[in-house]
Amino acid sequence: MEKVIIYQKPTCSTCRQVIKLADASGKPYEAINYYEKPFSKTRLKELLKKGGIKAADILRTKEDVYRTHKSKIANMNNDEIIDLMIQHPDLIQRPLVEKGKTVILARPPETVNTLL
Repeated sequence: MEKVIIYQKPTCSTCRQVIKLADASGKPYEAINYYEKPFSKTRLKELLKKGGIKAADILRTKEDVYRTHKSKIANMNNDEIIDLMIQHPDLIQRPLVEKGKTVILARPPETVNTLL
């Protein structure tokens, strides 16, 4: 059975809801706090590719760091946005959930049930 990995920030309410759903499912999973164990560029690119997700699609636009870089971001390519996300993890929408060759952005939280 393929392992479910939840990339999350423990203080995020959506992440906490996803963890509760994972716990309730009784299925094994691993929760990774990507602030304590940051993504490498290679790993984040791999996750996005598995999910068919563009970096711009998971940008958290309500963050101060986004507003600071907004004019630059509009002209950035996918790799440049990923570099910025690696420097500023607050820019990454969460939680990202991986199972085998599939990655989803679990928003709303109930979407995690498709992988559990």
